[in-house]
Amino acid sequence: MSLDENRGNGDYGPSGGRNTVPITVNTTDSNEPKGKITYSRVVEIGYPDVATYPNATYSIVYERGPKANPEGTLSKGGSVVIGEGMRFRVKRTGES
Repeated sequence: MSLDENRGNGDYGPSGGRNTVPITVNTTDSNEPKGKITYSRVVEIGYPDVATYPNATYSIVYERGPKANPEGTLSKGGSVVIGEGMRFRVKRTGES
């Protein structure tokens, strides 16, 4: 995607700085707001049918994060600072 295409999608602020960060959850690419991403949001991206399974539990591991948190596990109720190209693997692990 070119710079001009991104500007049209609102990915850039008035000064031209990026407001979003490209990440991948399982096989889904997503542009998310800069800063932190929550466990719930990562699950929503990885499993769009999450509402169908209200008692399901999920495990999340990530890699290619920023220096502060290059890899790790994201626990329910938690959040993590995201970086460009960060990858998340979400797995539905059962019912709680």
